[in-house]
Amino acid sequence: MKYAYIIGSNAFVVPGKVVGYTDNGEEKEFLRINTVYHDDAPPEGQPVLDCDINITDVDGTPITVVANKLVNASSHKITLTYDSVMISRPDGSVVIHVHQLDADSAMSLEHNIVAELEVNMPVAAIRIFGDFKLGHLHILAENEKLFINGDGWGNSVLGGPNRLMFTEEGVVL
Repeated sequence: MKYAYIIGSNAFVVPGKVVGYTDNGEEKEFLRINTVYHDDAPPEGQPVLDCDINITDVDGTPITVVANKLVNASSHKITLTYDSVMISRPDGSVVIHVHQLDADSAMSLEHNIVAELEVNMPVAAIRIFGDFKLGHLHILAENEKLFINGDGWGNSVLGGPNRLMFTEEGVVL
């Protein structure tokens, strides 16, 4: 099963539901998609977007979410809906927002992204926004760009046979 991760104006289509990063040469996991919701499922008993998250906010506070439950960082707030998981700081600013796009929203993205989605037919399109750290990597994902330690990525559409990884060199599939 393939998943499309939309980060900034970039799309990364990979066969796994885990997104990782490297920290001092060691591979670690920062996002795991446990379940996704389905447009055609009835509202009652419908699976929701459920994920595990392991990040640090820009102030150095570790944040761990297991099955949509915040297990540390008690001053932070988690907001859940059937299609999103958002963690915010005490001042209300977003640390990370993981949002599953519905089919119509996914198909209204930029043409190059839609073309990749049509070819690969992912199980879900997951949009990630935020300002957080993964080990020594500072990730800033905005509407138009993805920044990894200040280096910008924009308008790229990549597909690969491996899981999505954030590294000092950028994004690796």
